[in-house]
Amino acid sequence: MLDLRPVPFDHPDAVRLISEVQAFYRERYGDEDVTPVDPAEFAAPLGFFIVGYVDGTAVACGGWRARAGGEDRALADGDAEVKRMYVNDAHRGRGYARAVLGELERTAAAAGRRRVVLETGTRQPEAIALYVGAGYAPMPKFGAYRDFPSSRCYAKALTVDAPA
Repeated sequence: MLDLRPVPFDHPDAVRLISEVQAFYRERYGDEDVTPVDPAEFAAPLGFFIVGYVDGTAVACGGWRARAGGEDRALADGDAEVKRMYVNDAHRGRGYARAVLGELERTAAAAGRRRVVLETGTRQPEAIALYVGAGYAPMPKFGAYRDFPSSRCYAKALTVDAPA
């Protein structure tokens, strides 16, 4: 069973998993993800980061950070950008990525975000299948990889509960 726990972006378990995902990017693309990321962006109320544990071992992670329309034409006020979604090799195929993504969507909506956006690449067909299967649709490219032919961007509208 996957135990999802909110942690700071610079928590030791998060740092280890982020290092693993960067190694994965080096294998698939020949380089790390160079998107500028500040750990403070993943702190509430304008961000969130989780690590998933199995039997006390960190095996999955992901986070979101608030984005606004003025930063990039493809982005809109109220967007939450997913970053550093990852499941350790030995734990793939068990639904953990879907669980992490679901929790990111839930917490983004609870924080008042109206849409989740993300960027991935064509050398990650399993990620694309996850996002499309979870209801994400292609959107105009944004961010550091907007001019890369292998970049793909996706978005999903969130249902934000009205305050009680």
